[in-house]
Amino acid sequence: MPDPYILVLYYSRSGATASMAQNIARGVELVPGMTARLRTVPAISANTEQSEEDIPSQGPLYCEQDDLRHCAGLVMGSPTRFGNMAAPLKYFIDQSSGLWLSGALVDKPAAVFTSTSSMHGGQESTLLTMLLPLMHHGMLVAGLPYSEPGLMRTQSGGTPYGASHWAGPDNDNTVDTVEADLCKALGNRVAALAGRLVE
Repeated sequence: MPDPYILVLYYSRSGATASMAQNIARGVELVPGMTARLRTVPAISANTEQSEEDIPSQGPLYCEQDDLRHCAGLVMGSPTRFGNMAAPLKYFIDQSSGLWLSGALVDKPAAVFTSTSSMHGGQESTLLTMLLPLMHHGMLVAGLPYSEPGLMRTQSGGTPYGASHWAGPDNDNTVDTVEADLCKALGNRVAALAGRLVE
């Protein structure tokens, strides 16, 4: 049987969400016996059809429903779009009704992360709305507890609802040390919870 993995699923347009995903994966892999599986989703057209090749030219592979089905836990991330997740990620999640019908994700831990251009550009509303389909799937929500000291020190991103990052109006703010540590903590927490559940 393959090693259990945490699916780190994200959509990134300017690279900030991808950087967060890499830090989350590092946190996942600090848990013995747990691996991170980084996956992304393709951009879509105005007709909500995939508008890119089936295999990306660089970076992680596109996620398949089986990646979601067989994960031990999920950490899902998106840039903010008007206080909600970006359409390409929503389009992928909307295709998961078969997993909902079978209960494939019930009782698996899940968490979310986001990146915004403005400081108050919907970080918390995006995180909360991203959790809704995961709760419909019966997943167990894992946020960031205040035992993480970065939540009290952050000057840009990080909430109890999930990891976040302030990219700036031109998306030129890199993920800072505190934000990176909170991303690692989130990945580590989901992996640790998943490890306990699969024992």
